[in-house]
Amino acid sequence: MKERDYLYSPWRLQYVAGAKEPGCVLCRHKDSTKDEAHLIIARYKLCYVMLNLYPYNNGHIMVVPYEHRSSLLDLDAATRAELMEVISHSEGILRKLYRCDGLNIGLNLGKAAGAGIDEHLHFHLVPRWQGDANFLSVVSGERVIPESIEAAYSRLREAFSNCRLYKD
Repeated sequence: MKERDYLYSPWRLQYVAGAKEPGCVLCRHKDSTKDEAHLIIARYKLCYVMLNLYPYNNGHIMVVPYEHRSSLLDLDAATRAELMEVISHSEGILRKLYRCDGLNIGLNLGKAAGAGIDEHLHFHLVPRWQGDANFLSVVSGERVIPESIEAAYSRLREAFSNCRLYKD
């Protein structure tokens, strides 16, 4: 019998076994005093940027409108425009901070399209590097994220705070 190798990720236990807060996880933005607990990196007029708690890669962030909507058609033009500006702004920050070779930027609308949270649309920005699909991810479907959530949050929060989208 072949000996098994185990990957440990104790931070996921809270997600798997812990109590779930009721309501939409993306609507928890209302209390700005809890930004760190909710991994919110930056706030804008109509949307915000947050770190993905279960990232596909280092620096995986999401851009989320404040409005709880499941379709781009349900957002007003100002919100759609700001989402695009914040996504563009975020691309620049991720490229500079993570020195990535590229990015996946995507929006999954509906469960059939792969949305994990289909009732509140959000865009994913995932930094990518040449060769980042290594043996482990190709063979077993597992990803190794070498940067802790806390370190990523701190780095990204600082980068966003030092780079303003709007002039004050």
